[in-house]
Amino acid sequence: MRRRRAKIRQIAPDPVYGDVLVAKFINKIMWDGKKTVAQKIVYRAFDYIKQKLGKDPLEVFKQAVENVKPVLEVRPRRVGGATYQVPIEVQEPRRTSLALKWIIEAARAKKGKPMYLKLGEELIAAYQGTGAAIKKRDDVHKMAEANRAFAHLRW
Repeated sequence: MRRRRAKIRQIAPDPVYGDVLVAKFINKIMWDGKKTVAQKIVYRAFDYIKQKLGKDPLEVFKQAVENVKPVLEVRPRRVGGATYQVPIEVQEPRRTSLALKWIIEAARAKKGKPMYLKLGEELIAAYQGTGAAIKKRDDVHKMAEANRAFAHLRW
């Protein structure tokens, strides 16, 4: 029997842009509870975006996240001793969460630059529809497409 649903916590909007999505992004970047460090990284990355593109960094950020959000993903499902990768649609909170996670992972994977630069470049790349986070989304979509034959096993 499954337990009850987890309560969804309300996150306070970030102090500079007054946006909940930016606050979630800061929380995801944060390591060892060092929120001010995470905020500095994000805001410096936003300044870099503003300087590089000359557009509102909040709009660029939101569009980048929107571009990275996956529509489908595969989940393992056991049927009669065999495990199938079954494609399922991703629900909205998870879509956003995955997008933020992939952008941060892609930025952290780059080497030899300060984090704010790597993050700024990755956000710009995602905004333009390129970059490692977009490639990750495409790979997830390809997996789901390749396993479309098992879509009837969805529960």
